[in-house]
Amino acid sequence: MTNKELCLNLIKTDKENEVVNILRKASYWDDASYWKYYGNMENNFSTIGNQQKSPSAALVEKIINAVDAVLMKECLIRDIYPDSEKAPKTIQEALKEYFKIREGKLSNVTPYDRGELAENINLVATGDKKIPSYTIVDLGEGQYPYNFQKTFFSLNKSNKLRIPFVQGKFNMGGTGVLQFCGERNLQLIVSKRHTEIAKLEQKDNRNLWGFSIVRRENPSKGVKSSSYKYLAPEGDILSFKADGIPAIPGDYPEAYKGLLKHGTIVKLYEYQIGASLRTNIVFDLFNNLSLLMPQIALPIRLYERREGYRGHTKGTVLSGLTVRLEEDKRSNVEQGFPSSTVVTIKGQEMKITIYAFKENSETKYKKNEGIIFTVNGQTQASISKRFFTRKKVSLGYIADSILIVVDCTNLNGRKREDLFMNSRDRLRGGDFEDEIEKKLEDLLNKHNGLRELNQERRRKKVEGKLKDSRPLKDVLENILKDSPTLSRLFIQGKQLQNPFRPKSVASKEEFKGEEFPSFFNIDKEYTLNKPKKCPINNNVFRIRFLTDAENNFFTRPNSPGTYEVTSPECNELDYYMNLWNGVANLNITVPENSSVGDIFEFRTKVYDLREINIFESSFFVKITESENKNKTSAGERLKPSSRKEGNQTRGLHGLNIPEVTEVTEDQWDKYNFDQLDALSVVKAEEKQYDFFINIDNWHLKTEQKRKKNTDPKILEARYKYGLVIMGLAVINQYEEQNENGDDSIEDLVRNFSRAMSPFILPMIEGLGSIEPSDFAKENVDLA
Repeated sequence: MTNKELCLNLIKTDKENEVVNILRKASYWDDASYWKYYGNMENNFSTIGNQQKSPSAALVEKIINAVDAVLMKECLIRDIYPDSEKAPKTIQEALKEYFKIREGKLSNVTPYDRGELAENINLVATGDKKIPSYTIVDLGEGQYPYNFQKTFFSLNKSNKLRIPFVQGKFNMGGTGVLQFCGERNLQLIVSKRHTEIAKLEQKDNRNLWGFSIVRRENPSKGVKSSSYKYLAPEGDILSFKADGIPAIPGDYPEAYKGLLKHGTIVKLYEYQIGASLRTNIVFDLFNNLSLLMPQIALPIRLYERREGYRGHTKGTVLSGLTVRLEEDKRSNVEQGFPSSTVVTIKGQEMKITIYAFKENSETKYKKNEGIIFTVNGQTQASISKRFFTRKKVSLGYIADSILIVVDCTNLNGRKREDLFMNSRDRLRGGDFEDEIEKKLEDLLNKHNGLRELNQERRRKKVEGKLKDSRPLKDVLENILKDSPTLSRLFIQGKQLQNPFRPKSVASKEEFKGEEFPSFFNIDKEYTLNKPKKCPINNNVFRIRFLTDAENNFFTRPNSPGTYEVTSPECNELDYYMNLWNGVANLNITVPENSSVGDIFEFRTKVYDLREINIFESSFFVKITESENKNKTSAGERLKPSSRKEGNQTRGLHGLNIPEVTEVTEDQWDKYNFDQLDALSVVKAEEKQYDFFINIDNWHLKTEQKRKKNTDPKILEARYKYGLVIMGLAVINQYEEQNENGDDSIEDLVRNFSRAMSPFILPMIEGLGSIEPSDFAKENVDLA
């Protein structure tokens, strides 16, 4: 068997056992001397095994490597060294110069042209439906066989560290995928240097293809951990001469038809992508990869080439989440969104984009993710949607529908290291992450658009049933009033009321912002003689601006605006601007070491990309004595207005008596209930919870059938009131002790009530039947 035949056999097989048999027949598998340590490190498992926890996140690293290879090719064929002064300084600059993409953004490229660009990089699914293999094919720079060890099989080297226009810089060789490649962790790499680059480099072996297999070897005697090795007989990478090899997919189900003349093939055998992602590649995996690469530099062509798929699309182009949402905005994103801002913490700037999806549309784009953190267009970590149910956020009704993208590309290297783990799939923790989360909590809590949407969703779910549930609330109120302990949890002297403002601001006209604003003005002047007053115990103060800029002016993909805030008295400021429907609220953290009587001058500048308009403002802020925060102040934020008529009203400042909605079996899917669920709660406002009770719960129905002499309505009422009081107890404990709100109160109540559901009615009946004689008997027994 020639080397070329061996290589083509390895490319076309999808079973790791077949790979072993092919190599064994070629006398390579069993000879240990033919295998070299990956990264030239015997203990490489400690590095390679400490990569991404998610198989799709690990797969992204391979795709990013392919993107970088194509970018590098475009630089090298122009006879420019990638780390030289002539090379592009950013990814966007490279895309503009090499691919003529306006502003270096894929959103400026037509779908047809993106399809043409996607021919440079392919991701192909082959093999078995349940155990797929994935092959990444790129038409990039490629490598000489002798250079594999310095490139594909290197660890902890600085190959791309000083190249500013590539997406991947960590130089782990994309090793995170190995742990997910079947039982033996097999990976194939085939590569040939681009012909034009080889001519410029004047190499003799310009027509050589190199190939190798990576495998994991079990710990040998006296060794504690496994190791990864790659095939290199006699110390050299196997090679052969060929103008091209069949590696480009043809019509379904042909996976290897078109000739690849240069570039790289990476095949991941029997890849453990997970049950939820091993469907047709154009569906779940496409959605997941779009989320993990929201602003990928170049599009990717996805091919489904596993047999057995009928009547479905067999290929698509992946251009990243940002492009998808821009194209789907009208059909799947709520009016006025995305909204955007730029947050500055300790001098570090992060762009934040807020997407609010139309109800049930979010499943096309995300699952449990609520906040994703990106660097160079690649997701580095995420926070779950539970974040939106925290006490300081209280957006329970739209928690599933929000996605926030935090672009951390502009963080300096040290802060980036402080924020992300080296595995690039989770946050590290620490003070900097805490500061970011606090800013996000404040931003979301004060975002009028999100609060309005939360109230609107709540209204649709609850308001129609308020009238029907009035007797339940009356009884509940009486129970609470009769118990001093319970009544202390709620607003003293307050009656139950419609949670939706019965008379509020009249409906507003749809806001249509301008792409480039004509004004961006401070709403009220604060001069040196009449400064804005900020109590010293306030952490943040707010300045209001009026503008006609559209909501995503600061972070939109194309021609975004920018702003800056400076102060002669402060070297470093923390601030962000919340822009929504013509109102921009600038939130500034009070400078450290401030004292009562201090006066600070602040200056703002807002730019558009054209730099035709620069909007400048200045204002003064005076630090005053502490204020009593329990007292309602004139500057307190009002609740967002509903769409009903009437006067603006303020919310209560304690825990409100909950609104209770009954859920029947035909509504279980809507509320994510099953036969054993009992109670679900949603946090609608800072101190307002809505309760949803499953009145067709099987435990309740069983008791109603068993207690034939008791009115079923009485049992149902006991069950409901017992659940409500139990839920209130859990919430009270949560509100008192869980200051940061990291745990999900929704999950706590749902799980606890599910566990207690079988015991509620027997407990009520049993405790209610206790007589004084029972105590007397107990005392005698104890004696």
